[in-house]
Amino acid sequence: MRTSPLFTALFVAGTLACASGPAVRPTLSAGVTPVAVAPKREPGALRVMTFNIQSGLRGLEQVADVILQERPDVVALQEVDVGSTRAHGEDQVERLSALTGLKYRAHFGTTRLYGGAYGIALLSRYPLESLAQYPLPTPRGAEPRTLAHAVLDVDGREVSVYATHLIRRPFNGAARVRQSAFIAQLLSKDARPRLLMGDLNDDPDSRPVRLLRRQLQDVARVTRSDGTGTYPMPLFLKSLRIDYVMACGAFTPVSTRVLRVGASDHYPVVADLRLQPEPTPVVAPASAAPAGTATAAAGP
Repeated sequence: MRTSPLFTALFVAGTLACASGPAVRPTLSAGVTPVAVAPKREPGALRVMTFNIQSGLRGLEQVADVILQERPDVVALQEVDVGSTRAHGEDQVERLSALTGLKYRAHFGTTRLYGGAYGIALLSRYPLESLAQYPLPTPRGAEPRTLAHAVLDVDGREVSVYATHLIRRPFNGAARVRQSAFIAQLLSKDARPRLLMGDLNDDPDSRPVRLLRRQLQDVARVTRSDGTGTYPMPLFLKSLRIDYVMACGAFTPVSTRVLRVGASDHYPVVADLRLQPEPTPVVAPASAAPAGTATAAAGP
């Protein structure tokens, strides 16, 4: 079932239909999270991160340390547990929010695993004005996948942040194409500045990624930082680049880097962007009266 877009951030924007029942659980800070001091950036500058954290199996503190070191404004997280036995009953989103000082947070469940909600999440320095969630087309019997959408108030301007985790590789290429097509269609209807972050589980020149590049910039490619893999392979095999930050034309990519850290089985990607100023509305000048045409005279 497709959810209705853009409910307020305190409510779930529809429910995710899956075999194990709904697992959506957006949350916001209740005021107990220590708020990190905002880093000094130039107007319009935005730092974002995408990080598949492998359910925190190597320690949430390590994940938090990576985030704290980079001081991003927005973080998209994949493979996040809330209340599972694997996470020892902990809400990993709430815990990471407390550890990093990124006050605004949301968890978008896709299914239930180990007795808890499992899915993707967002952490943000900026308020989450509204949330929505859209289940992606997934083959029968496969793990459900979702597209999360949050509208952020970035210094008084609305910015759309989308996050996702496409169906895993190998195989499933046709399913990833369908999922990317769904995402592309949805984003094309959004007039706000748009970001898409997440684990796309495919190569930069694959059909799913090329489809998304029709309307979004692959920030690593634009900044010539696309030679570094984000998923290390064993032995002598080359790392795969499957984690992405993508941005619409309202953003100017500044830099990208892949952090070779051991906090997860993926490396996080950090991108610095510049949000271009809003275009000034063009006011058409008043048309002059045609030559030889008399203008009305003012009354007495």
